[in-house]
Amino acid sequence: MIARFRLWLISMMVALDQCAHTFFAGPKYVIFGGRRPNTDETISSRVGRAALAGKRWGLMCEAAIDALFRLLGDGPGHCRRNIEWDEV
Repeated sequence: MIARFRLWLISMMVALDQCAHTFFAGPKYVIFGGRRPNTDETISSRVGRAALAGKRWGLMCEAAIDALFRLLGDGPGHCRRNIEWDEV
């Protein structure tokens, strides 16, 4: 039962992450145009792709997110490892 609870909790955290990505990327899309925010992409995935493209904001956010996830026990390179290539 604890394992199922943990898996459900992880699923809820991913869903909240995807919602936050859509919520925060939406105003940029409305005001400046560009790519419509993908509702099935996490913040880490979007930041990882921006960092790979060499965008300064992506590199800065990647450093902060990766540091946070290292503190939580994840290995280095969280954002780039979690790029959802099928969501491009």
